[in-house]
Amino acid sequence: MATKLVDERPATEPLKDRSTAELLKRLSDQVRNLVQQEIRLAKAELTEKGKRAGKGAGMLGAAALVGLYAVGVLLATIILALATVMPAWLSALIVTVVLLVVAGVLALMGRAQTRKATPAAPARTMESVKKDVQVVREHAHR
Repeated sequence: MATKLVDERPATEPLKDRSTAELLKRLSDQVRNLVQQEIRLAKAELTEKGKRAGKGAGMLGAAALVGLYAVGVLLATIILALATVMPAWLSALIVTVVLLVVAGVLALMGRAQTRKATPAAPARTMESVKKDVQVVREHAHR
């Protein structure tokens, strides 16, 4: 869906030859198009940040689940350590350490993803709107 940003009149016709109604209509159309484009940009930016936040939350959830398994294995290790003195508890302890390392890596990855998604404000869109307002102000004072 392409939007028309400029009037179809030839560029050689000066603005002073147009009626006030034509100029106001042109201004209204351009402002409407600009607002629509800024809204689309904001939606796209927020969608991107939402996906990152969702991915980060999923990784943090996975880290919590793996951490829970690690607690279960650690408990089994303690039980086996008390029941026998050697090989069984040692193997269980190794499994526990591996699971804790995996949980740590997932937690760090999840935290990195959620940091990329914050702040949730559409920064590029806000900057673009500020530039648009500045351009309109500059042209309004001429």
